[in-house]
Amino acid sequence: MNAMPWHVEHWMRLQARRQRDALPHALLLCGPAGLGKHAFARRLVQWLLCERPAGGEACGSCRSCLLTVAGTHPDVVGLTFGLRKDGVQRSEIVVEQIRELSARLAMRSQFGGWQLATIDPADAMNAAAANALLKTLEEPSAQTMLILLADAPWRLPQTIRSRCQRIEFQLPATTEALSWLQAEGVRDAAAALAAAGGNPGQAQAWAREGTLERRLEVRRDLAALAAGRGQPIEVVKRWLDSEPAQRLWFAAQAVADEVKARATEDTGPLASAMDVEALGHWYSAVNRARESLRGPLRGDLLLLELLAQWR
Repeated sequence: MNAMPWHVEHWMRLQARRQRDALPHALLLCGPAGLGKHAFARRLVQWLLCERPAGGEACGSCRSCLLTVAGTHPDVVGLTFGLRKDGVQRSEIVVEQIRELSARLAMRSQFGGWQLATIDPADAMNAAAANALLKTLEEPSAQTMLILLADAPWRLPQTIRSRCQRIEFQLPATTEALSWLQAEGVRDAAAALAAAGGNPGQAQAWAREGTLERRLEVRRDLAALAAGRGQPIEVVKRWLDSEPAQRLWFAAQAVADEVKARATEDTGPLASAMDVEALGHWYSAVNRARESLRGPLRGDLLLLELLAQWR
């Protein structure tokens, strides 16, 4: 993968802080999925542990680099979703995990350098886990760094966010994103980037997975329903069978394009009979439904209620 140019400024700032011996004990890497937070974190961990860094990068060949790449460096801890006693993966990070992490970080570094811990996704910590992490954040050990990764940092308590140095990854300029996608060999990069809402990492993944066809399917489904063809229940079944949240994302995009077309008195891609105000309400409902899919509500009922309102 080619280097992500939108990382450069953040990386240069960390290099400058290291030169001043002023690196923070806690970083919060946040922003939409697809902008390379995980790659940035891996690069940072390897660089800090490298025995022969040069030019602001890890050498890639020393003992520490080889162990880090292999995932066996004794001074690196990765914390994510654990398993319950019945072997099922948890849907949140729990207090016992944070306590084990804190105990581990209280010990001395085995290689005599940095101890680094990543919490991913940090916004999946439950309230007890977040409270347990506060003590470690307030009383950090020397040469210890916590790296929190979060797509939705607003889900973290303010007490956690305020104790971390925040690095926020934002969508790059379209020209920069297109250049990177083309260097990555993505076909029809402009269409992929539009589908992903300007997110180049998401565009790359979706182009690889053939997701652009799913986007067209959503538009065809909505246009057919607006024309009185087909049944909402059939569309619901099809959407639930394959990436429902993603299909709702594409539905919201299609409605936004419909509204834009109305502004220029053109026929929108969906030929909806709804007026602009109703389209705006439906757009908001789509996004609420996409968020609700994370919760306990039945997805079929959510989608059926939503599509029953579409005209």
